[in-house]
Amino acid sequence: MTGPGGVSARAVVTGIGVVAPSGIGVDAHWRTVRDGIRRTGPITLFDPGSYPTRVAGEVADFDAAAYADNRQLVQTDRWTHLGFAATRLALADAGLPERAPDPYGWAVTLASSSGGNLFGQRELQRLWGGSTRTVGAYQSIAWFYAASVGQLSIHHQFKGPCGVLVAETAGGLDSLAHAVRTVRRGTPVVIAGATECPLSPYALACQLRSGLLSDVADPEAAYRPFDRSAGGYVPAEGGAVFVVEERGHALARGARIYGEVSGWAATHDAAHTGPDPAGDPGQYARAMRLALDRAGVTADEVDVVLPDALGVPRYDRGEAEALRAVFGDRPPPVTTQKPLTGRAHQGGSALDVATALLAFRHDELPASAGPREPAPGCELDFLRTPRQPRNRVALVGARGFDGFNSALVLRGAPPAPRESGE
Repeated sequence: MTGPGGVSARAVVTGIGVVAPSGIGVDAHWRTVRDGIRRTGPITLFDPGSYPTRVAGEVADFDAAAYADNRQLVQTDRWTHLGFAATRLALADAGLPERAPDPYGWAVTLASSSGGNLFGQRELQRLWGGSTRTVGAYQSIAWFYAASVGQLSIHHQFKGPCGVLVAETAGGLDSLAHAVRTVRRGTPVVIAGATECPLSPYALACQLRSGLLSDVADPEAAYRPFDRSAGGYVPAEGGAVFVVEERGHALARGARIYGEVSGWAATHDAAHTGPDPAGDPGQYARAMRLALDRAGVTADEVDVVLPDALGVPRYDRGEAEALRAVFGDRPPPVTTQKPLTGRAHQGGSALDVATALLAFRHDELPASAGPREPAPGCELDFLRTPRQPRNRVALVGARGFDGFNSALVLRGAPPAPRESGE
């Protein structure tokens, strides 16, 4: 889709649906971010007593039945239930109907990573430990990494070009980049983003195999990216889903616009990582440079960076090195809220996008949830107090395991008018 003079269509975000440890809905998420409230705690979705990692970020008080009917719920995993909820919230936030009035003009492109863990765990336990030695018929689809996209496409009648991006945490940004491309090719409404639920015995065992998880039992100290005491990440569920819309389509219906996805890039380390999987920060830096170039943004125009913030010392140093390679010795302010919520893989980078867009909406860049004492090599300009954005430009970075790197540039719309007495 092109505008006058062959100019590419512009893709804007008109709806945000958050279902995360930070809360359900954009208001709850923003309160958590603004006030710096830690939402991680002991794992309750199963008994983690025999595991070294026992802290996670869970979505509290989540009632899946409020967002999908029983027929859908029995066919799907909690990860998809979170996707049902986030999508409904995003559509409502955008002022769009539950069912696409023009099915072939609407599409859904989400990121996925580990699939339906809790559902698969239950069925495999039935297979190997139950008296029937069988699995249910829905095992064949509920665990599948594309299950959420398929279910949402059916339920909401999204029949345009649909797809799934798989690049671990980087996938949450890749989904938005793909949504922009889909808009530019003529589909006016695309659902993008990601949710995750990596909290089951099997899923936790898989993550522990990487050696990157924190084994600290105190939620206050378990996840401290860029800090001298950093010792791994805390897993989390949830994420965010967005309505990405062609700007003219959004304006024609009088939609509120959060901001524009104006630049993006993805690179890969393209090397065997061996015993140290931290990868090459040069390729991560290249992704950020490409995203800025494609957005037409100079380094000094960036108000804030929301980093990957893995919380593993060698990764954190590599990320800080990449930022200095892009921005020089004085990178822009950096803020991360992942210590408050845990790391939700592809859902976590989508949540960072939601945070950036809401920061512009509220005209306030939130303070970073750490580090208390930056580790050597990680001395960045972490936001210690909230700040007003200058240029309304954010750079969001994400690194997926096995060498995936992605970066996204967001331009925020003007802030919402302040309520009297606010």
